[in-house]
Amino acid sequence: MSDVPGAPADLLRSLTRAERLLSRRLGVVLADDGLTIEAWRVLCLLADGQGHPMSEVSAEASLPPGTLTKLVDQLVDRNLVFRRIDPLDRRRIRAYLTARGRREHARLDERVRASLAELGVPQAADLVVQLDNLIARLDPARQRGHADAVGPKR
Repeated sequence: MSDVPGAPADLLRSLTRAERLLSRRLGVVLADDGLTIEAWRVLCLLADGQGHPMSEVSAEASLPPGTLTKLVDQLVDRNLVFRRIDPLDRRRIRAYLTARGRREHARLDERVRASLAELGVPQAADLVVQLDNLIARLDPARQRGHADAVGPKR
């Protein structure tokens, strides 16, 4: 830690530590259902029902394409996710939650929220907004639109 409160090293250390501890906590909740944090990230992204290109899922889940493919294969085997060719761009594959996947996501979302509520962090929504603002400043491509941020150059 730095002698100067609020130094950049403190921010990086605090964010890293918080992410690791939160991942560990949620990992325990998800482990009962045989899911990993990475699988949870994928389910959360797909929960909007729009279907997402695998390249976007890879970027949003912070997983390399090969690792994501294996993970999605496992989710497909569990009947939580399915893939379809993108009707607008037949070169792309889009991933979606199955009906079972939507039910499982909703059930797990309740458990995750309950676990987070136990932490008693009343400003969690404010923290998410502040972190999203920080991410937007650190990743200017996201400001131009989500499609640009996950385009072919990644």
